[in-house]
Amino acid sequence: MSKVFSSLPFRLIVALVIGIIAGLVANEAVMNVVVTLQSLAGELIFFCVPLIIIGFIAPSIARLGNNASKIFGIALALAYISSVGAAFMSMGAGYGIIPYLNIEANLVKTQELPPVLFKLQIPQIMSVMSALVLSVLIGLAVCWNKATVFGSLLDEFQRIVISIVTRVIIPVLPFFIAFTFCSLAYEGAITKQLPVFLVVILIVLAGHFIWMALLYGIAGAYSGKSPFRVIRHYGPAYLTAVGTMSSAATLPVALRCAQKSGALRKDMVDFGVPLFANIHLCGSVLTEVFFVMTVSRILYGVLPDPGTMVLFCLLLGVFAIGAPGVPGGTVMASLGLIISVLGFDTGGTALMLTIFALQDSFGTACNVTGDGALTLILTGYAEKHKLEEQKIELAL
Repeated sequence: MSKVFSSLPFRLIVALVIGIIAGLVANEAVMNVVVTLQSLAGELIFFCVPLIIIGFIAPSIARLGNNASKIFGIALALAYISSVGAAFMSMGAGYGIIPYLNIEANLVKTQELPPVLFKLQIPQIMSVMSALVLSVLIGLAVCWNKATVFGSLLDEFQRIVISIVTRVIIPVLPFFIAFTFCSLAYEGAITKQLPVFLVVILIVLAGHFIWMALLYGIAGAYSGKSPFRVIRHYGPAYLTAVGTMSSAATLPVALRCAQKSGALRKDMVDFGVPLFANIHLCGSVLTEVFFVMTVSRILYGVLPDPGTMVLFCLLLGVFAIGAPGVPGGTVMASLGLIISVLGFDTGGTALMLTIFALQDSFGTACNVTGDGALTLILTGYAEKHKLEEQKIELAL
């Protein structure tokens, strides 16, 4: 029970509730302090965004590139196609469903926020897109030059960035959420939208199962083996992922589940399951796309235009490959994408982080369970091309 109370989703829910209650009763003097603290917390979080991008993307590309092979390239393509496919399915559902959720009628604000008392600007070390391009180029260059020393340096930098996220960003995040929802409640625009979030989460959960069914259907058709021979063993992995909210933490259980299936080659399990646990985040991507569209409609009154959403989905697939398999890894790694491509402000970013955290465990469970389908496709490819079965060691 103590783990539940100390978990990030629980803390964010508590922060959300406290923030809303405080916003409903606060006066202008209190809100002067709240909006100032919200601004300071936002500056700190957004400053770290380029560091997070470089720390997650560059070492992931370098590390995976060191194991490059034909089967690796196929696995990488499968993970990207699955994530982007889930994103586009979610985008289509968003355009088809969100306009009918009756959101626009509740956008009227009852009062304006007071000005910030003082604003401490903490400029980012570089723009978000610069950080993304730099990360990709550095990661590829390390692979091309077999720069093991610099690759080790990138791994060390990733650990440093993860420690910044876990020791600075995560502890600050509940306060940022509380301040943001206090402001939204004070304005009077968000409290009426809480039932919408519950509906949206249920829609996303249904999307997870639809995408998993599609993945396993394709895998079964390609491999010529029944997908039920794989998925029936994945129950423990799904439940573990729901509890841990981490693909990395679920990896030992997922390996045992996959190894029990006679439909999967052992070498493909040893290679594919650990790899996909780090690069295949279809459930998280599906969730994030639908949620950003919902938040955009709630806070800004419109859905992002299709061209912008297509670009967001394609880039999100890249970010998902580089995101760590830890709670909230996908949305944290793509935070800069949400800001730069979709133009979300502080309120939109905070709202996005909160509702994503509320369902993060189910998105992770979809990721982990979907890994079995991609491993089945790898097994089918290996058997169709008569690749010799061997023990493959993957350094992750």
